[in-house]
Amino acid sequence: MAAAIRPMRLAALTRSRCSIFQTAYNPTSARTGAKYLRARLRGPSMVKYYTPEANIAQIMRQWPELEMRNFAEEERLQDVEDKKKRGKGAPKKAKEKGDSRRASRRR
Repeated sequence: MAAAIRPMRLAALTRSRCSIFQTAYNPTSARTGAKYLRARLRGPSMVKYYTPEANIAQIMRQWPELEMRNFAEEERLQDVEDKKKRGKGAPKKAKEKGDSRRASRRR
């Protein structure tokens, strides 16, 4: 007839097994996130998968001799200029702290 193994002996065995195999000793089975911390990082492989986007502005700066034009940017600038003429543009930035609308409203 085999004798039952005491829980204290099982805990000692688990503790020594964790120290030998370099795993976390977690007798209460609390959630630690160790599975995700051990996993390989996904970021570098995802960055390699997607090719870098071609930016028209960068190409234009790099090779000015090509004399390329960014029509979308020119149209945007024209729209901003038209809005300013109608009084619908963005407000001017304050040069000093006292010039801002917020500061004048508090006074």
